[in-house]
Amino acid sequence: MPIHYTYTPSPLGDLLLAGQGETLSYIGFPNGKARMRHQDVWLPDQQAFREARQQLRAYFAGELMHFDLPVAPAGTPFQQQVWRALQGIPYGQTRSYGDIAAQLGSPLASRAVGAANGRNPLPIVIPCHRVIGASGSLTGFAGGLQAKALLLRLEQRHAPFRLEA
Repeated sequence: MPIHYTYTPSPLGDLLLAGQGETLSYIGFPNGKARMRHQDVWLPDQQAFREARQQLRAYFAGELMHFDLPVAPAGTPFQQQVWRALQGIPYGQTRSYGDIAAQLGSPLASRAVGAANGRNPLPIVIPCHRVIGASGSLTGFAGGLQAKALLLRLEQRHAPFRLEA
């Protein structure tokens, strides 16, 4: 089955959406170290990923806190495990690479978690931007640190109010 793609506007610039059918496999940023453009063998389809485009619009408007989309991110079993853990980080909150490593039962694997985080093919939908350095600093992000800061500010502005225990 061929890979179809389209671009959708966002506050970060036009995002590349690609995959098969309505199943999303890639989101590419217009900037940053993981800047991504469509491949020549992919087929353009302006109608593709209608639900993904709608949910991304709602997310950037502060109206959506959890994506519910068919996705097929390709990765190793460890990467898949990390990406599932990322999806458990609540909207508007952050975790460190060490937190994720400990959650996976490998507290010394923070660098491996960072590497898997950096290879996430579905940023935003799989919220790798919610992972920060142990000191609380913003570290590496495929779309660039400005994009990471924008996403975190957006979520913190729209996160539901929580009483701290």
